[in-house]
Amino acid sequence: SRAIKTNQDLLPETPWTHIFYNDFWGTLLTHSGSHKSYRPLCTLSFRINHAVGGMDPWGYHLVNVLLHAAVTGLFTNFSRILFGDGYWTLIAGLLFASHPIHTEAVAGIVGRADIGACLFFLLSLMCYVKHCSTRGSSLSTWGWILGAGLCAGCSMLWKEQGVTVLAISAVYDIFVFHRLKMRQIIPALYKRKNLTLFFSIGLLTTWGTALLGARLYWMGNKPPSFSNSDNPAADSDSFLTRTLTFFYLPTKNLWLLLCPDTLSFDWSMDAVPLLKAVSDWRNLHTVAFYAGLLLLAYFSLKGSSNERECNGKAVMNGKQNANGHSCHSEMEYKTLEVKSNFASKEENGVKKHETQKMQLPSTENIVILSLSLLIVPFVPATNLFFYVGFVIAERVLYVPSMGFCLLVTVGVRALYVKAQKRFLKNLVFSSTAALIVFYGLKTVVRNGDWQNEEMLYRSGIKVNPAKAWGNLGNVLKSQSKISEAESAYRNALYYRSNMADMLYNLGLLLQENSRFSEALHYYKLAIGSRPTLASAYLNTGIILMNQGKTEEARRTFLKCSEIPDENLKDPHAHKSSVTSCLYNLGKLFHEQGHYEDALMVYKEAIQKMPRQFAPQSLYNMMGEAYMRMSRLPEAERWYVESLRSKSDHIPAHLTYGKLLALTGRKSEAEKYFVKAIQLDPTKGNCYMHYG
Repeated sequence: SRAIKTNQDLLPETPWTHIFYNDFWGTLLTHSGSHKSYRPLCTLSFRINHAVGGMDPWGYHLVNVLLHAAVTGLFTNFSRILFGDGYWTLIAGLLFASHPIHTEAVAGIVGRADIGACLFFLLSLMCYVKHCSTRGSSLSTWGWILGAGLCAGCSMLWKEQGVTVLAISAVYDIFVFHRLKMRQIIPALYKRKNLTLFFSIGLLTTWGTALLGARLYWMGNKPPSFSNSDNPAADSDSFLTRTLTFFYLPTKNLWLLLCPDTLSFDWSMDAVPLLKAVSDWRNLHTVAFYAGLLLLAYFSLKGSSNERECNGKAVMNGKQNANGHSCHSEMEYKTLEVKSNFASKEENGVKKHETQKMQLPSTENIVILSLSLLIVPFVPATNLFFYVGFVIAERVLYVPSMGFCLLVTVGVRALYVKAQKRFLKNLVFSSTAALIVFYGLKTVVRNGDWQNEEMLYRSGIKVNPAKAWGNLGNVLKSQSKISEAESAYRNALYYRSNMADMLYNLGLLLQENSRFSEALHYYKLAIGSRPTLASAYLNTGIILMNQGKTEEARRTFLKCSEIPDENLKDPHAHKSSVTSCLYNLGKLFHEQGHYEDALMVYKEAIQKMPRQFAPQSLYNMMGEAYMRMSRLPEAERWYVESLRSKSDHIPAHLTYGKLLALTGRKSEAEKYFVKAIQLDPTKGNCYMHYG
């Protein structure tokens, strides 16, 4: 809703340059309540969607699916560099295409930020791969590294984690292209070997620092602030609780990649209970996860100590191994005949091409790259450098899942090579095929959950009952299932009793069904839970005003009008509620005959009114106040303004018609009365004024 439906940056009347100053939700990036999610290219794509198809969801979904297809193609192409042509590249591509963790990013429109970031992430990586292969032999190499830098910047402008591609490029250059071991990096630097390598790494570091610095400056040099429910661990007073929980969360994320059995649209609040003690059994998962990760990284970085390479072939203890390669299989270390155009020389008008044999990377090198691709893009979501506004978010795993898919593929390949018997090899292949099929089936089932809001929220009840029941209540209410909606709201409050939004929504439901005393009770609870909830003050004041408690209503409206929008998640909605409060306060003064006071309040409302606020009623009441004070020219001006802002606003037709009749312009007045009747033939008030 906030990213698209109510985002003013998507509307044609809003200058498109606003996209580059506002966050993902349309709030000014430097505002204290901004989410600081700076994703202008994603917002621009939404704006293009809006310009082409308005609010029809079909076009938005089509773009998401096409982007996912493009990313899958690029990822498969990148896998060829690591695995060559053959089954392993196909397996890596199919794993990525079918993984259920991608459902939220592809089926959920706002997930486009992750898909777009991944698209430019891969484009940047592919450009850098080209730079590596042409470095030192062609001027085009600088074009490729420039392309890598620009695509990395674009990836960051789709979503923040896109900038991590620069680190992945460095890992590729060191461990895959140059095949250096950890122990060889420092000596190579001291001996001034591979200076072009370190120059490229220096360029990546400089560009990455510049991008991060610009990003921090543009968002006002301040991190975002989040509510307790968004990230409960970050709000915990206990250092032990924060540490244990933050260490555990990556383990939970890896499990979602490995076994995406339980998925949810929202993992905030208490979806993942905090780890408050060392005795919590989940700490065993954490220890096992980090131990496995460190061992895998250690053996990959260390490499094999009892083998050396000779002309691209492994020699073990002075003897060449069975297939002549350091890989266990001819499929893995199959050599590629590559035409080396950049190394060609022209002698006597005839070009001579050198033929190079390029080996595919070793298993250890692919594991290092896969781990980097799994871990580094996920680092911004770990709360390591700054707190984030979620506990777990499946869409955030879209980019890291590439590393997971490569890791699974290289692991399966190692098992296949190790297997001596044909039966075992077939078993490995069959198991991998079954995994891909099961992932695909789970994706189809999960897609069904995303068919509509009701199914989506019902699917999340098991993981996050408070949030799921609350959202389900909103859906049921929109379907006019009042009793079911009330039950859903009460279920949400059973799991989390201090949710201001749910207390407010339940109060609104009760108010709309004329249960005013109960509605007031829940509005007061909502205000107690969140004193800045302007909409709760607004509806409280309206009920009090209708009950004749004018003094209480006046105090409530005044208190609402004084609430600042600092540190609020949705300042636009807050300003709309404050404007409505001032409008109703003006009406209160108007009904009491205090027209001067009413005008002062109306003018304040106009000053505080946000862009998306519909002002026709406010302008019409301004005209009414001037009319009662016999200041007819000013009254006419505001009636015209009301009709200009909404041409089918019936009250303005009637009030302006009355003014025209009063000033002797009867034929003009008749047009407005007739127009009002045409707009709503069932409204008796229109006939009365015309009569």
